[in-house]
Amino acid sequence: MRPRKIPLRKCVACQEMMPKKELIRVVRTPDEQIMIDLTGKKSGRGAYLCGKVSCFKLAKKSKALDRALKQSVSADIYDTLEQDFIRVEDEFIAHKEAVTDDEGES
Repeated sequence: MRPRKIPLRKCVACQEMMPKKELIRVVRTPDEQIMIDLTGKKSGRGAYLCGKVSCFKLAKKSKALDRALKQSVSADIYDTLEQDFIRVEDEFIAHKEAVTDDEGES
């Protein structure tokens, strides 16, 4: 049996290619809302960021999310996203380590 292909995505801040499961998705929903999507399944245009706050700050500084989501993102939305990002970061890292441990046991 052939090994399964792992989908890769590029972090909009640091431009590093990583497996999709290791990145956090920021999505612009069809009703123009911008939010963090941990499931990766919400409908809308998505942009991927590493799970690091430093990458989020770089994206904010360079307006990378504006380009990736094809919509201007206001400063207050960036601030809200940054708070969500910090809160989600620990949960995301714990989930990523759990997935890695599960794959190692197989």
